[in-house]
Amino acid sequence: MSRRVLIDSLAFGQEGGSLQGELQVATLTRLLDLLTASAGCLTYRLEGGVGNRNRPQVLLQVDGVLSLRCQRCLEALEYRLDLRSLLEFVDGDGDLTQEELEDDSRDFLPAQKDLDVVALIEDEILLALPTVPRHDDCVLPGAAHDEAILSPFSVLAGLQSRS
Repeated sequence: MSRRVLIDSLAFGQEGGSLQGELQVATLTRLLDLLTASAGCLTYRLEGGVGNRNRPQVLLQVDGVLSLRCQRCLEALEYRLDLRSLLEFVDGDGDLTQEELEDDSRDFLPAQKDLDVVALIEDEILLALPTVPRHDDCVLPGAAHDEAILSPFSVLAGLQSRS
């Protein structure tokens, strides 16, 4: 179990705080069911700052490789994680304009006195993963790679040539 890393989100952003480190993949418990292996580690970096309307924000960067399960062949799939998230902290939902809500360049989070950095990183990884991870060139289990795939319309082409 990794130790908890807590920050005050408002102070971290306003003071331009910086935090970096490594996380063992095995400690990200909510992610483990999606993986074929839990070996390795991910590197992370948080940079605090002040964004629009003088709101504190954090740029989160996470890099590493995860071993996901291909949903087509069920084999391991190396997934290169190159996560960049800009997170802006707000006091409440009423503080946001419609234009800000539609802006996909950043996400908004409620300000927290004790923000768990590891939980935040795990949340962002879960959101960034593909819904259905799969290899570009794999086949279903039990199917041969060189089997010719017949179109269901090939029979119709034969009937059309008889006319």
